[in-house]
Amino acid sequence: MGKKRYEIRLSGSGGQGMILGGVILAEAAAIHDGINATQTQSYGPEARVGASKSEVIISDGEILFPKTSDLDVLLCLTQKAAQEYIDDLKEDGILIIDSYYVGNVPSKYKNIYKIPFSQIANKEFNTTLVVNIIALGAICAATGCVSEKALFEAVKARVPKGTQEINEKAARLGIKLVKEQK
Repeated sequence: MGKKRYEIRLSGSGGQGMILGGVILAEAAAIHDGINATQTQSYGPEARVGASKSEVIISDGEILFPKTSDLDVLLCLTQKAAQEYIDDLKEDGILIIDSYYVGNVPSKYKNIYKIPFSQIANKEFNTTLVVNIIALGAICAATGCVSEKALFEAVKARVPKGTQEINEKAARLGIKLVKEQK
């Protein structure tokens, strides 16, 4: 059996929690599942409305370079992010989009999960602050890159005190939404 390695990019606009999402995913892998992980991030100069991305590499082998080069998973919460980053996704990679904001993706991608994250967050939790956590649940279910238990532990350790329960529910909802599409 070969090594498991995932190159993952979470992308959207500033304020959507892509950086925190990347940190949580990397910590779920490294701290709670005990496998190697790196996390890097960048965001546009506009901070809250500019482009934002977080990259995570999770591997049971060595990670020699912390930047992604051939994405296995791409999360896009905005059409701009999809347009900017889609070409970095392997043709057999997994594309996860906020289907409310992202309507145009190349037809060559077959592994696509279309979930209206922002609308679901508003409907189920009355806030969009958990969109990133719902998306993490979706990534976890679509890939198995981290265990559900590790994801829940990392979420609880990183989100603001007093919001652990709502965020764990958000992660569970993301897992459920992907399982319904499989």
